[in-house]
Amino acid sequence: MIPALRRAALVILLTGAVAGAAAWVVFFSPLLGVREIEVTGGSAALAERVRAAAGVPTGTPLAAVDLGEVERRVRGVLEVESARVARGWPGTLRISVVERTPIAVIPAGDRVLVVDRFGVVLGRVANAPRLPVLRGGPDPGDPAVRAALSVLHALPPGLAARVAEVRAPSAKSITLRLADGRTVLWGDARHAAQKSRNLASTLSKPGTFYDVSSPRVVTVK
Repeated sequence: MIPALRRAALVILLTGAVAGAAAWVVFFSPLLGVREIEVTGGSAALAERVRAAAGVPTGTPLAAVDLGEVERRVRGVLEVESARVARGWPGTLRISVVERTPIAVIPAGDRVLVVDRFGVVLGRVANAPRLPVLRGGPDPGDPAVRAALSVLHALPPGLAARVAEVRAPSAKSITLRLADGRTVLWGDARHAAQKSRNLASTLSKPGTFYDVSSPRVVTVK
């Protein structure tokens, strides 16, 4: 009986030792530590800023990395719209980001604000890049400005490339001026997909003014 108890105790001790060693390797040892931070979804320059913001030193046990905290720090990088962080065993921390895309410029004194679709200011420059000029006030957080930005984001690339200027005196009265001088009364930001289809099919008709503010009726003058 006693030898059997000893064998059982020995098995328990050995099992505990193995489990403890495994836990040490996973959570404390550099054997399964971070050897690489892989960043996808952005430019090379952004990837370097993301790695720096992640703040995970080489050799940190991968299992011990707080993924939520790393994600929070990465989202703090101005150019990052969204981020996801995951473990890639045995030693890779994978960070997938969506980079903010400039969508319009807003005049602000002798400069212009370069903004993304959420109104986040990505830069304040003297020479405006080739983007639609949004005229509706200098505050990117204004409801009219945000509505106009959502319209620009919803436009198919072919239509968006033809927009030279957006006017948004209110969130319900958005107007687009095309590069060829034609004007489009868009109305509010609702039904963007249908309005885009209506506009694309109507621009072939001669006219200088296109009213797509109602998704059911298009007027050309």
